[in-house]
Amino acid sequence: MDDKLKIKISIADRVYPLTVDPSQEEGLRSASKKIDAMIKQFEENYAVRDKQDVLAMCALQFAAMAEQRVIDRSAEIDDATERLKLMDELLGKLL
Repeated sequence: MDDKLKIKISIADRVYPLTVDPSQEEGLRSASKKIDAMIKQFEENYAVRDKQDVLAMCALQFAAMAEQRVIDRSAEIDDATERLKLMDELLGKLL
């Protein structure tokens, strides 16, 4: 039995038919809305020649946000590692 859903996602005034797992539907619809909101923001704030330019800027912004999350997560892991090392040293002195 195939549990896939057939949905239509609209991005930049184009409709894309997709076949997805039910667990992906909400995320895809949310992403579509965020992309359209970002497109609107770029079109209102910048002189845009065409949709391709706007979509390229959206892709760049989303990729930059994803990369920044990776960088932030790495910094948090480094910070946690340093704290654990300090705690280990303190515990070693007490024992």
